[in-house]
Amino acid sequence: MGLVENGKSGHSKYERMDSDFVEGENLQPAEKTNNNKSTRKYVLACAIFASLNSVLLGYDVGVMSGAIIFIQEDLHITEVQEEVLVGILSIISLLGSLAGGKTSDAIGRKWTMGFAAVVFQTGAAIMALAPSFTILMVGRLLAGIGIGFGVMIAPVYIAEISPSIERGALTSFPEIFINLGILLGYVSNYAFSGLPVHINWRVMLGVGILPSVFIIFALIIIPESPRWLVMQNRIVEAKSVLLKTIDSEREVEERLAEIQQAAGHANAEKYEERAVWQELLNPSPGVKRMLITGCGIQCFQQITGIDATVYYSPTIFRDAGIKSNSELLGATIGVGCTKTLFILVAIFLIDRVGRKPLLYVSTIGMTTCLFGLGLTLSFMGNGPVGVKLAIFWVCGNVAFFSVGLGPICWVLTSEIFPLRLRAQASALGAVGSRVSSGLIAMTFLSVSRAITVGGTFFVFAVISSLAVVFVYKCVPETKGKSLEQIETMFQSDGQWRGGELELGDAENLVQKQ
Repeated sequence: MGLVENGKSGHSKYERMDSDFVEGENLQPAEKTNNNKSTRKYVLACAIFASLNSVLLGYDVGVMSGAIIFIQEDLHITEVQEEVLVGILSIISLLGSLAGGKTSDAIGRKWTMGFAAVVFQTGAAIMALAPSFTILMVGRLLAGIGIGFGVMIAPVYIAEISPSIERGALTSFPEIFINLGILLGYVSNYAFSGLPVHINWRVMLGVGILPSVFIIFALIIIPESPRWLVMQNRIVEAKSVLLKTIDSEREVEERLAEIQQAAGHANAEKYEERAVWQELLNPSPGVKRMLITGCGIQCFQQITGIDATVYYSPTIFRDAGIKSNSELLGATIGVGCTKTLFILVAIFLIDRVGRKPLLYVSTIGMTTCLFGLGLTLSFMGNGPVGVKLAIFWVCGNVAFFSVGLGPICWVLTSEIFPLRLRAQASALGAVGSRVSSGLIAMTFLSVSRAITVGGTFFVFAVISSLAVVFVYKCVPETKGKSLEQIETMFQSDGQWRGGELELGDAENLVQKQ
């Protein structure tokens, strides 16, 4: 049942907020069911539309893995230029992520998503028309800035608009759409690889512009975040949005009061722009725990090598023994299908079994697959068995990643920070993710040449094993708790480290039957 902290009232610490059990509800069962279905459809639509920017990121990641083969052939770029072209997008995206927090607080979550789409599409158009490596890099830089805005704002928006009981699944939607974009990129590689070399990679990159039409439509449909509206003292509009996303009017009133109380602290400091960053740079014990959890999980998501696996999957499979470009691109489609399929498993389980159990399964499974891939590439390459095992281990790695570390990373960073810090702290976490991704992507080929591709994956396996320890030590369970309750949980070192919950908190995790 949903519970909400109500420390200032004369009631118990937690107050029931399940719309089916709220006192004074006079709705008939049929009316309750219809209202429930209506609000769920509305929230689902908002989450889907807010996640469309993630298709752009995923498509760019997926399509570049194949397009780089033809870019290298057409523009005659060096291996170092190839690494820079692939990795710079993640590095430069930190500019967008750093600016995204302030921008979203200034113009709103919704219009920040629109701005991200415009910047990315401009970069994609320049890349598709680039006559040289220099112009290609200019487009890549613009695309990276757009991605920086997009990756930090979508999970924040979805977390702020979603009911607590469904927040985990809905906040995972951006990761679903990233995976969908990656798969579409792989398919685009395969579909257009038969065109002339000076045309095919341009078509591959240019197709990524198409989702902008849907993003423009989405901005007309979706509302602004109710929490941002409260921060702007637009209380009536915030209540109107909450009435569309929560079944019970009484729960709407209580949630609105809860948000107003949290926003009061943010608005009190709003006139002093330095206040938020001062708190992040000189944090209290509770905020420090949030930063360790949020930024740590973001970095582990990338330094375990997932982007290297996706960007350089043709290189991996070539090292395993696959020779022709069509076979390489065909194998990557299998990887994309696996990654997309297993993210759906995560969506189904995340609000049922919780964040932490899925993170254990994910990080332990990834460690096993990365170690197996290292062994295969080191001792069984250039043979049919080695090829099959390499495909198996790569698919296993992306499957375990998609079940836990991939989506839950964004879920945690969007729900653990208090309202006054949420946008900037999420931006800081996204910076850690993007920098880690860029460093891995920009060094993979060089490191592989120094210690072999198999040796590189042994290193990733060791890092993944450290991620298991990090999850055990630093990630608490947040399933079923309101954003305001999660903030309170981080004030206790015992609850943070062990994820132990009080009795009242445990009751909060019982879902509606």
